[in-house]
Amino acid sequence: MTVLRLALASFVLLSLLALPVPAQETESSGKWIQLFNGKNLDDWQIKIRGYELGDNFGDTFRIEDGLLKVRYDAYDNFDARFGHIFYKQPFSHYRLRVEYRFVHDQVPGGPGWAFRNSGLMLHGESPETMAVDQDFPASIEVQLLGGGGTGSRTTANLCTPGTNVVMDDKLVLRHCTSSKSKTYHGDQWVTVEIEVRGSEVIRHVIDGDVVLEYQKPQLDERDAHAKELAEKAGGLLLEEGTISLQSESHPVDFRKVELLPLEPTEE
Repeated sequence: MTVLRLALASFVLLSLLALPVPAQETESSGKWIQLFNGKNLDDWQIKIRGYELGDNFGDTFRIEDGLLKVRYDAYDNFDARFGHIFYKQPFSHYRLRVEYRFVHDQVPGGPGWAFRNSGLMLHGESPETMAVDQDFPASIEVQLLGGGGTGSRTTANLCTPGTNVVMDDKLVLRHCTSSKSKTYHGDQWVTVEIEVRGSEVIRHVIDGDVVLEYQKPQLDERDAHAKELAEKAGGLLLEEGTISLQSESHPVDFRKVELLPLEPTEE
């Protein structure tokens, strides 16, 4: 009986060892970094148009109920006060996962295109290099859009303030490109994941599906500020950069902002 038990235990052990390891476990190994800790903004820097770096006018970016909220109760009028909150360090190869939702009404004076509109700015410039009256950092924007109740309006689109990308081996000079996502109406939570591999490729993913993909993110030398940044960096290609979240006049909540660093050679 003892020999039979040992043989059975050996068979079970060998069977377990032969099982494939789930891909997600192999990639993450518990190493996701929580960029937003749900308690404070100690690891972030705020830059709002018209204000010096670090001036969080009207408590625009705040922590409430464990959420990072963008609010405008101190604004009588938006007055083009576009804002960004930057994580403390740049990244190059990573996966970024964000959960967001749009709530309430747009602040008076917000542009029509900014209705239920926010964004994730990737491969961005340092907030220290931004002018006081600069609208947006030179960056690759993963545009977040909410539906208006009817019709279609994709999210996880691409916009390019001071930048360009390559698609189908062609340099794309238009400012925004729509994704293949469905429309998310109302105040529902939406999860967007972005895979960033230096200057090689960037993929926007929703529900496991790639909804947009492009290569060679780069500074746009037609833009005077971006051209200066390229001259200082010694080239146009963007291998790394800051990550920031937007304030564009519509209240938005973020409940998760997490990042998984990737090795440059990892597929």
